[in-house]
Amino acid sequence: MVFYAQERVALFIDGSNLYSAARSLGFDIDYKKLLNEFSGKGQLVRAFYYTALLEDQEYSPIRPLVDWLDYNGYTMVTKPTKEYTDASGRRKIKGNMDIELAIDVLDMCEYLDHIVLFSGDGDFRRLVEAVQRKGRRVTVVSTVRSQPPMIADELRRQADNFIELQDIIPKISRSQSARPVVREENDFDDDDDEDEEDDFRDSA
Repeated sequence: MVFYAQERVALFIDGSNLYSAARSLGFDIDYKKLLNEFSGKGQLVRAFYYTALLEDQEYSPIRPLVDWLDYNGYTMVTKPTKEYTDASGRRKIKGNMDIELAIDVLDMCEYLDHIVLFSGDGDFRRLVEAVQRKGRRVTVVSTVRSQPPMIADELRRQADNFIELQDIIPKISRSQSARPVVREENDFDDDDDEDEEDDFRDSA
């Protein structure tokens, strides 16, 4: 991966997408290690983490993670999910954070030299192209080694650099012997373009 010490760097983490990628590779992320890893790559300006929350539940398994990240160097961007019932009577949940992430990237890019996007979502290809036209470099972190690959080919091609998530597992994974500080994120598909089943699970 190509980083320069003088670069102003920001992380933009699509929470559910990163969690799904890590789960597909069979490991849990230590977010303190992740922050430390990328803090050493340049001048870290901000680390954004995006996730949707089920606010009508008395307890959400993701809440401890959100609180921990908020107190430990991450800028949290959340919004409530939307629930509806489809024509067949099935309960559906929507909670897409793509717009929030894209707006923040565009707002912040004038203060940055290097954007690190933790997502494999092909919808971000145009966003990456847009900030590249402003002279910014973009690194995408995801995986092609899961089945199926978590990163869209068009996003990987557009990025200046691609970091294979599996290659940095030793640097950002949570020790199996260590007692977890927080619960990892739930299994939540946040694609608003497709109707998905409610698939929240406690991943502790």
